[in-house]
Amino acid sequence: MVNETSPRTICWQPTWSDSWQGVGLEHLLLKQGEADSVVLAIDEDNTPFRLVYRLEWDDTWQLRRADLTLAKGGANRVLSLRTDGKGNWQDGEGRGLAELDGCLDIDIWPTPFTNSFPIRRQPMAAGERRTFRMAWVDGPALTVKPQAQAYTRVRDRLYLFESLDGSGFKAELPVDDDGIVLDYPELFRRVKHEP
Repeated sequence: MVNETSPRTICWQPTWSDSWQGVGLEHLLLKQGEADSVVLAIDEDNTPFRLVYRLEWDDTWQLRRADLTLAKGGANRVLSLRTDGKGNWQDGEGRGLAELDGCLDIDIWPTPFTNSFPIRRQPMAAGERRTFRMAWVDGPALTVKPQAQAYTRVRDRLYLFESLDGSGFKAELPVDDDGIVLDYPELFRRVKHEP
């Protein structure tokens, strides 16, 4: 379980590339209200990258802060986001981001961790489906845009994720007792190191 004093370590291995099977890792340190993670992987253009992200949220899993740093192709870039939890966003300089108005959660590619925000923030009954407007971050490009998504609680620890961007992408996501994704079919596999 997530607690204040000792961080929980969770690791996932990317499985999305047939060319780079077994290459890459996400190492996440999870504490009450904050996550600190490093993702090492190779993007669709066969370019290695290092994505570091730090997230902070309140007791209701309402995101407040996201700081991301991308190292790729010999350059470092930074993206900082702030939100008031009511759908209003700013960049790290305090400038408003009107295109993200109404987004309550963040979804960062490539990590399965951020799927936990709508699951934890909006508990659902079995069979219940909800739609969300997400601040979707493309980590290897370090861009952000709004994206509609849906989650359906299939049963106790299983959710159906649907991207509503017109792609038709769906995935069943098993979660652990903390609502953190275990394996994400064809994209991520949890490294089994925890007791």
